[in-house]
Amino acid sequence: MWFYHHHQGRHCVIEDPATSDYEKEKLAERLAKLSGGVAVIRVGGASEVEVGEKKDRFDDALCATRAAVEEGILPGGGTALVKAVKVLDEIKTENFDQKLGVQLIKSAITKPAKRIIDNAGEEGSVIVGKILDLYGDKFNYGYDSAKGEFKDLIKEGIIDPFKVVKSGLVDASGVASLLATTECAIVDAPEPKGAAAPAPGMGGGMPGMGF
Repeated sequence: MWFYHHHQGRHCVIEDPATSDYEKEKLAERLAKLSGGVAVIRVGGASEVEVGEKKDRFDDALCATRAAVEEGILPGGGTALVKAVKVLDEIKTENFDQKLGVQLIKSAITKPAKRIIDNAGEEGSVIVGKILDLYGDKFNYGYDSAKGEFKDLIKEGIIDPFKVVKSGLVDASGVASLLATTECAIVDAPEPKGAAAPAPGMGGGMPGMGF
């Protein structure tokens, strides 16, 4: 919204008869940079591996930003999916199969948050339970794994693009539905781990030494 308002504001200033020609020229240049400019991010590091890792992070951030601009943001760290559990609790099922399906989804959508918290050295199941019990009615509140605190994640800048969360959930449900109706699946057999290759011979041995 900041870009939109300032973009429109510069158009108004440029078209204002009271604006000097010099100001119009400079504002037009700035407007052109905002509208069609290209940003170049130079990534550096101590090694090629470090540079590659940083580059991947910038690529991920760029894609996440584009997705956020398209469809908005959610509290990050898997918090939005955890809060969706309460919505699923209100769904009325008509038979055992539907009830089982809802239970499976409720269990699955808490996994991302649990894994993130587990990786931070905390007990994921316990923290997710607290998120639901203590902050279930506060959508933006979740757990900051880096600091070990419950916070308003939107204010802290810990966010997930809505498009990414939605796409992940839709794709996962599609695969799960396919597997549920599949009688068998064909997969690649894992390659056996062979013994390490012997070191090359030294060559040039003396006769009778068995080389």
